[in-house]
Amino acid sequence: MKAETSRWKTALALLLTAIMLFPVYWMVNSSLTRDADMRRTPPRLFPTDPTFEGYRAVFDQQLPYLGTSLVIGLGTVVLTLMVAAPAGYSLALLRPRGGSALSFLLLSAQMIPGIIMAMGFYAIYLSLGFLNTVPGLIVADSTLAVPFGVLIFTAFMSGIPRELLQAATVDGAGPVRTFWSIVLPVSRNAVVTVSLFTFLWSWSDFVFASTLDGGGTHQPITLGIYHYIGNNNQQWNAIMATAVVASIPTTLILVAAQRYIAAGATTGAVKD
Repeated sequence: MKAETSRWKTALALLLTAIMLFPVYWMVNSSLTRDADMRRTPPRLFPTDPTFEGYRAVFDQQLPYLGTSLVIGLGTVVLTLMVAAPAGYSLALLRPRGGSALSFLLLSAQMIPGIIMAMGFYAIYLSLGFLNTVPGLIVADSTLAVPFGVLIFTAFMSGIPRELLQAATVDGAGPVRTFWSIVLPVSRNAVVTVSLFTFLWSWSDFVFASTLDGGGTHQPITLGIYHYIGNNNQQWNAIMATAVVASIPTTLILVAAQRYIAAGATTGAVKD
């Protein structure tokens, strides 16, 4: 009975997974289908005469957008880690006054809609001459990632065994040295988790990009796809090929980093 129930659950899980992944398959299928075959009724489930014209168009026209997104994503990750890791260390282990109130404010910041923050940034950047710049997008994207990063680091670092900190204190390490040499290496899984989600948010951002960099010379891939749809609304294979190429970096990062996300922050840190 248990074996039969397990098989039904497995079959149901596979069915639901196939349904959720079908749009991804159709995106890849359409990227290889010729424009003339797009209008066939019924549509083909497999491209019988595949073409790579869409991918050639991507590499001819979309590479600058991909490069800009990569720079923005990596810059956002670095800035977020520089702010969130020390802040999480302070809240978790140094216990400053007002730490609980700050944690509540960070949690509340996660509830603010992105469009509201984008309009606030627009007014500030307009007065500072910071619109349509890559650093401006990096700072804006970081504001969404930093509260999440601080909360994650606080939760991970709160579980670090006090024996590690006491040993560092006995050896004469101060708070900064303890953070850099003990706490941060132990919190590798938290670093990977925050970096991953920060990069994904930055890579997929459209609200900040369209509001703060709509007329810039260096635009991310989300705007590249948006403009591409408007300019080439009949070349669906090229549009889908752009979406496929834009999905590859995030997919590779997810596959490479998934084992760190669920792991504990202090696994193996203290041995009996």
